[in-house]
Amino acid sequence: MWNPVQLPPLTGERILVTGGNAGLGYFACEQLAAAGAHVILASRSADKAARAMDAIRGRYPGAGLSFQPLDLADLASVRTAAATIAAGAPLSGLLANAGVVGSGRRRTTADGFELQFGTNHLGHYALIARLLPSLSAAGTRIVHLGSISHRWARLTPSFLQPSSYSSARAYATSKLAVMAFGFELARRLDATGSQATSVVAHPGLALGMLTPDRPGVAAHRPAPRWRQRVMEPVAQGKDDGAWPLVRATIDRQIPNGAYCGPDGWFQLTGQPVVVPAKRHALERNAASRLIDLSARLTGVDLRF
Repeated sequence: MWNPVQLPPLTGERILVTGGNAGLGYFACEQLAAAGAHVILASRSADKAARAMDAIRGRYPGAGLSFQPLDLADLASVRTAAATIAAGAPLSGLLANAGVVGSGRRRTTADGFELQFGTNHLGHYALIARLLPSLSAAGTRIVHLGSISHRWARLTPSFLQPSSYSSARAYATSKLAVMAFGFELARRLDATGSQATSVVAHPGLALGMLTPDRPGVAAHRPAPRWRQRVMEPVAQGKDDGAWPLVRATIDRQIPNGAYCGPDGWFQLTGQPVVVPAKRHALERNAASRLIDLSARLTGVDLRF
């Protein structure tokens, strides 16, 4: 069984993690850096990234870390970041982790897209599409952050224009889009003979209230002890939730096109393994329509 306590040495690996300054992204960075990888924290905030890097170095003084400015809710920022990343040393892994979870009212990105879909899917689509030539040349493992919420969403022809706004529905739809893109990208990479691979991973039910504290990092959310006791049987901390993401990024025994998540009941908690996704997340026609739409909305074609 894969042992998250004893990761293989990652010396020489260069891994980009979007949203690495908080939550799941922070713990993925911490775990990767602890094993010797050079981790690039891509974030909107230089200050938050600096505090995250300080927290990691406080635990692992020799950690190799750097910062990449990136706002996934602004396609101009994505374009600038992609040019900088492509001009740098090759990436062995790209963990597309960052995202918006919930919005009390309908909000939009800098380019006018609904915030959760625009950030979680379109921002990452544009970044990956712009980087794809360099990722293919380097044989990069691309990991997309899915969610168990994809079970309750559908990519209908009118999904971008619902009759009313629901934050939960918008989030689930954005995550289904992320997953459909990740699975279809894997198929197209394989069909074109690319050395890059695409895998989807999800953290189960990972809650801040069950997450260990890190100084200066937004990873832990206090909650009454009774509430923690209620949730402990069916949830885990973001530190444990990061393991499926990390395994998907570094373990090449996880095949191209796989879905990695916890092995427990309903995929809520447990060890990181290959798990099944719902059939509609794997539907090729819907994924192809999504990619065509994403290319039109972002102005970036997916070229192999």
